[in-house]
Amino acid sequence: MAQKKAELPPRRRMRGFEAAAQLVASRVKAAGETRGFAVARLLTHWTEVVGPGIAAHTRPVKISHGKGIGATLTLLVPGAQAPLINMQLGQIRERVNACYGFNAVSRIVLTQTAPLGFAEGQAQFTPAPRHAPAPPDPAQLAQAEEIAAGFDNPALSAAVRRMALNILSRWDSNDRKATP
Repeated sequence: MAQKKAELPPRRRMRGFEAAAQLVASRVKAAGETRGFAVARLLTHWTEVVGPGIAAHTRPVKISHGKGIGATLTLLVPGAQAPLINMQLGQIRERVNACYGFNAVSRIVLTQTAPLGFAEGQAQFTPAPRHAPAPPDPAQLAQAEEIAAGFDNPALSAAVRRMALNILSRWDSNDRKATP
């Protein structure tokens, strides 16, 4: 009986759709661990950990574990901001250790860099501003209203109106496949 179970192929689990974060979580963790980051949250949520003011001028590069107690966190900082960040090292260390849940980081080292010219310094520290979507074209709005007018249910009519606006706003006169 035990031999028959061993001969059967392993059962495949059917899970349906999975979130993209779950699919790449193991790879992100492995990449973070190569630089010493045992908690990937420190990298992915750096702004939440240290606050937006400090995060705008710093980026965690690596955590190195020496012979002593505690690790050393290396931060990438633009040269002009380094003295200001240096005054806040105690606050940064407290917030990072709160992220880990224990006194994991004992030292913080600042690496000054120019905004351009070095491999890791080329990325911008501040996120790009979000742009508000452009208002819909009145002709497209009228066409979406005409399409949605054929439905009695107000919720369905509103959903069809939004869908029609999305489709109509993506049509480009140079796009042969999308032209009505």
